[in-house]
Amino acid sequence: MPNHWLVKSEPDAFSWDQQVFNVIEPWTGVRNHMAKNNLKAMKKGDLVFFYHSNVGKEIVGVVEVANEAYPDPTAESGDWVCVDMRVVGPMPTPVTLAAIKAEPMLADVALVRMSRLSVMPIAPEHWKILAKMGGWKR
Repeated sequence: MPNHWLVKSEPDAFSWDQQVFNVIEPWTGVRNHMAKNNLKAMKKGDLVFFYHSNVGKEIVGVVEVANEAYPDPTAESGDWVCVDMRVVGPMPTPVTLAAIKAEPMLADVALVRMSRLSVMPIAPEHWKILAKMGGWKR
């Protein structure tokens, strides 16, 4: 059974529309050790919510891990990694951070507890709630 994740990107740096245009895109530039470890834990086929941070603050789509962790070509030094993400589809109704915070059953989601973390796991029960909130049926 695949794991579930959420990745955050500032839409002015890399947006959902750019991800859709590119279809498969390396998720580079992660420079936080906890987020790096989450990238390393991702497996091919895992489903991932694509979240716009700063502007929008909402889940806008779903991608899947196309290739597991490999050295991040944008890193000048260190053991930073990236994974390749493939478009699965847009979230029918974007799920806002305000809506997530308003749902008591999502109080333990890392997006609420650790707001600066850019790559985070999503528990299966939380994935189901978030998917339902956004009308995601796949």
